[in-house]
Amino acid sequence: MPVVAFPGTPGADEPAMLPSGPAGDRSTVAGATARFLDALQVATTRRSYARTLARLAAVTGPQHPVADLDPDHYAAVMAAWDDAAAATWNRHLSALVSLTTWAQRQDLLATNPARRLTRRTPARRGDRAIPKTRLEKLFTDDQHPLRERVLWRLLYETAARPEEILSPNVEDFDFEFRRARVISKGGAIEYVYWTTATARLLPRLLGGREAGPVFLADRRAPTSGPRTPAAADICPITGRGRLSYPRVEYLFKTASAKLDPHGEGWTLHQLRHSALTHLAAAGRTAPELQAKSRHQHLSSLGRYVRRGEETSVRITAEHDPAARRRKR
Repeated sequence: MPVVAFPGTPGADEPAMLPSGPAGDRSTVAGATARFLDALQVATTRRSYARTLARLAAVTGPQHPVADLDPDHYAAVMAAWDDAAAATWNRHLSALVSLTTWAQRQDLLATNPARRLTRRTPARRGDRAIPKTRLEKLFTDDQHPLRERVLWRLLYETAARPEEILSPNVEDFDFEFRRARVISKGGAIEYVYWTTATARLLPRLLGGREAGPVFLADRRAPTSGPRTPAAADICPITGRGRLSYPRVEYLFKTASAKLDPHGEGWTLHQLRHSALTHLAAAGRTAPELQAKSRHQHLSSLGRYVRRGEETSVRITAEHDPAARRRKR
């Protein structure tokens, strides 16, 4: 099953590609990064790291000796994400740190070019769950294209991670049982399930297509050059490529800004968070939430069990003396 790149530059339709070069010479940046990526077992991690390492090759040049990498090179790479969220910064830094550790074990690098860079602490937010009423308004607003509305609703109803829904092809969707086969975090093959609302919209989105990516980019995929996607990432009917995570994140944040009280817009991950929080508020047990979310450990579900804004509104209304008098 194909995979999709993690977020990078907003608005990009295709993930960055590593420059072509003699991958056999592992003493160069191009060769070492190719060998390093080939050694990764999890496809989603490999695709995510490739974006960061493509930036490294662009900064140093593909033939730059790995042994000569220094902190200035890594700082120039990370400068591309100076203004990004802490989670994005940490993800790209992890790619550089992992490459460094691998190169040191291969006796290709004696120093640590990442020694001046530190992980960032994500800002704590009170309630990341989006109220159901605002979500429903977003899902049913005809001003947004069908593709986006189907994808947003599907992410919410399945409580799946965005890359898990963007990666499958039409062949991976079981419409009879309303489920999709996905590659989960860690590389396991699992199933996610949706409800009637999504089931009614999917046929309209596919328009009879029986193969290729479920969610397609706006334009046809390039047929030559380093940005040419794999055949599995191109629709055999339309020639359009697979919709990328960065593009989806940008579109969702832009569309949701109008409904976000802070005007910033929401992230795709908040759809998963909201789904699980709403299920917890409806009385679902921790094991039931684990079955839906596919978390490996029950301890990971504590953030969803915590009640949020909607619960606060309900409790306040229920204990409003004036409201009780009006009911009589």
